Amino acid sequence: MTAARGRPSLTERRRQENRLEIAETAAALFSDQGYEATTVEDIASGAGISLRTFYRYCAAKEDALTPVMTSSVGVLVEELARRPVDEPLSSAVQASFTSSTAARQLADREQARRLVRVMGTVPAIRMRWLAAGREMQDQLVPVLAARKGAPEDSMEVRLLACALLDAISVAMEHWAWQDEPEDVAELTRRAVDYLRIDEL
Repeated sequence: MTAARGRPSLTERRRQENRLEIAETAAALFSDQGYEATTVEDIASGAGISLRTFYRYCAAKEDALTPVMTSSVGVLVEELARRPVDEPLSSAVQASFTSSTAARQLADREQARRLVRVMGTVPAIRMRWLAAGREMQDQLVPVLAARKGAPEDSMEVRLLACALLDAISVAMEHWAWQDEPEDVAELTRRAVDYLRIDEL
């Protein structure tokens, strides 16, 4: 049985669910006991899978978080694509960010803050995050191009995608390291407003 056009097959959806389960288990362990103290065996056991299955999805421990890093951006892009095209881009991005994070790991604020700190300070994971950034930009470009009425291969659209993702990343990293954290959605709003994207 084939999948509907544009929709993943049942097999692929199961693969995505398995990857996310591994990632969420790894995220919780890294947050609770630290990256160095967490072994691949810990992650596999926590996810209820064998080591062989873990390595089928992840080449190494540092690869386990990639789905967590990218899934929220994927939801953000989907939410942004649904927003009215005449809505100011800054408002649309903020509404999409709020919708994309509300039901995910940011609901557990302290665990999420620890996770963001791990992503920013563990070199192996930070490298994966930077590499994933290009793929996430590629997801965002068509949506921004459609809103701006510009070709997808224009330099300006790619710059806008890069700037937006960097602004969100900086806001979340700032939030993760604050002694008395502000509301992450408010920090993100300020970061996006600072770009003045509605004037572009």
